[in-house]
Amino acid sequence: MQETVIKRAVWFAAVLVMMHGCVTTSSYYVLSTAPSPAATYTQNNKTIGIEKISVPRYLFKREIAIAKSSSEVVFLSDGTWAEDMDEGLTHRLIGFIQKKFHQPQVYAYPWGVDTQPNIKVQVQITRYIAQGNFVYLDANWRIEDLQTHKSDAQLFSVGIPTKHDTKNIVDAMDKAFGKLEEDIARGIHRF
Repeated sequence: MQETVIKRAVWFAAVLVMMHGCVTTSSYYVLSTAPSPAATYTQNNKTIGIEKISVPRYLFKREIAIAKSSSEVVFLSDGTWAEDMDEGLTHRLIGFIQKKFHQPQVYAYPWGVDTQPNIKVQVQITRYIAQGNFVYLDANWRIEDLQTHKSDAQLFSVGIPTKHDTKNIVDAMDKAFGKLEEDIARGIHRF
């Protein structure tokens, strides 16, 4: 009986070792650290609400996606997102807007504050992927003053050159999102 238990334990250990050998190592990436803006604005202490950023479905997978063609998406095996992209990008935009306007009153939806925000920001990313030698980011954003109901909606599109390795693709994605952040900040500043 004891011999059977030992054989099973050895077999189980061997299976674990084999399974561990089949797992590929991967680097984990995030885009959620808000950069310090080169130039800042002064805001009249308005409360800003940022709705969760809407992203394409291929960004819901943890693997980093690249487009082989306009209709084929593949996932890289050597890089994994360390967070959900919609949440990570939303928090990054909040941090950037706080720094850009010297404004701590920037909140994620649901607002969770006693008063409604003065300004609401909605962002929908429709394309955020590497294809060929570029990372493409296409989005539309809308800013609304909730008191006056004045709003501004804009389309945004940028292509950032990249190399074909995962680190360079992630760096280019970071730069592309930085350009979107600046575009949204200019829109908020007009209010």
